[in-house]
Amino acid sequence: MRETDWTRVLGWPGYRVYQQEINEGAKALKLWVRRKRGNRKLVCSGCGRKLAEAYDSYEREVRDLPCFEFRTTVVVELYRVRCPDCGVKSEKVPQLPSKAPFSQRFEEAVGMACESASVRRVARQFGLAASTVRAIDLRYLKRWAEGRRRPALRLMGVDEIYVGKKQKFLTVVTNLATGEPLWFGRERKKETLDEFFEKQLSAFQRSVIRAACVDMWEPFRQSLEHWVPQCRIVYDKFHILQHAGQAVDEVRRAEFFRKGGAARDLVRGKRWLLLTSWLHLDRGKRRQLNALFALNRRILKAYLLKESLSHLWNYTYEGAMLRYLQSWIDQLRWQRLKPMEKLAHMLLDHLEGILNYCRTKVPMGVIEAVNGNIKALLRRGRGYRDMNYLLLKAQRLAATKTQFIALQKAA
Repeated sequence: MRETDWTRVLGWPGYRVYQQEINEGAKALKLWVRRKRGNRKLVCSGCGRKLAEAYDSYEREVRDLPCFEFRTTVVVELYRVRCPDCGVKSEKVPQLPSKAPFSQRFEEAVGMACESASVRRVARQFGLAASTVRAIDLRYLKRWAEGRRRPALRLMGVDEIYVGKKQKFLTVVTNLATGEPLWFGRERKKETLDEFFEKQLSAFQRSVIRAACVDMWEPFRQSLEHWVPQCRIVYDKFHILQHAGQAVDEVRRAEFFRKGGAARDLVRGKRWLLLTSWLHLDRGKRRQLNALFALNRRILKAYLLKESLSHLWNYTYEGAMLRYLQSWIDQLRWQRLKPMEKLAHMLLDHLEGILNYCRTKVPMGVIEAVNGNIKALLRRGRGYRDMNYLLLKAQRLAATKTQFIALQKAA
């Protein structure tokens, strides 16, 4: 092939191939490129100033996308410029976004591969070290984040994720309108959320927040009331139902120790069945629960109360929701279910946050979907030391809607 043909194959605007070398044994292709005659525009890589004259020239070898089975390397003739503000600097070339020996489209290919595969698998695919792939992926995500516009924060979600014994908890702030995480904070203290409001948001950005969906963790509520007093606090439905499941489990344990003989054997091993919704059980599992309910009426009553509590968020008006909650609490009379009575007192103590769901509808399932994406990234990457890297990965997942949509449908 002629040099003009290699120039068309390479496809670098403003550059031409003047020499090539093919190593058939090593399956390697090497191209030498330089600027075309009419391309004399020089740009300082430090400040972006346009300059007319070059200070000196040098060669830089970078890896590009493979050409068929041949690993492609490009040797670029570059210039240094004397900038009045920055001094002697290398020129800015769009095809070379960083000082790493890789072209921009090569880094984009590696970054896109990391979206659907682990770092080790991508490293084997491209023949690179795992640390190199992580660095490429991080640069790719930073360029993507810099080139996009973030919508305003109107509805926010605050939740925590357990990440291990060392760090324990990770506080996640989510934009419920777009379904993407905005910020990660270590631990789940009041000071953690205070840091987000103080350093990440301006006074105007805090003033336009209409509602916040949180669990019933007291430090989060205190921080919200201090920084965004106009914001309505809506307690998350899934966390309330989680407390209801724990109350049913306490009833199961109490009945296990109270009963004896065959009755105790029937109660044993039914924890996850009692925590699962009746609609999600198959015929065999329902038959096991029916046998348990026929023997123990307390567990039956606790399970029915747990299942009926989820209908609380089907109401649109505050009065209807309040009447349903009152009728649900009335069913606890003379039942001798201490864990469910404790749950009822907790609901009454947080009644305002529950009724706020009727005043401002927030998509509660978005928080669980985002948390599922983050947990999937942690499992696939076997943990992350750089929280900024993890945040960018989670934002990219939410923006592309690939795994986010699947998790949203499952929820």
